[in-house]
Amino acid sequence: MVKKHKLSENSRQADTLPLKDGIKALLKAYRLQGKLNEVFVVSSWERIMGRSVALKTQEIYISHGKLFVRLSSAPLKHELVMAKTQVMEMINSEVGEPVIQEVVFL
Repeated sequence: MVKKHKLSENSRQADTLPLKDGIKALLKAYRLQGKLNEVFVVSSWERIMGRSVALKTQEIYISHGKLFVRLSSAPLKHELVMAKTQVMEMINSEVGEPVIQEVVFL
């Protein structure tokens, strides 16, 4: 004879939610999602733009929705300035939401 385990009414089963949903709720409650997205952009720069651009990138940071990128190559800087909108769209599509409103090449 096998006993079936019966959940009591006081069980916490009803209070459980998937870890993914719990983390999203935590990020929203502490308003950390924006900062997490910014860190994701900086860490994904090489994957988004390619190795050749990443090798010529000296510094990259985000401040108030603006992405600042310091490059060591003037010709590359000129080329990327001409494609600012495309770069911004590639980054925002990678994140899945509009994180960057402007790109500044230094």
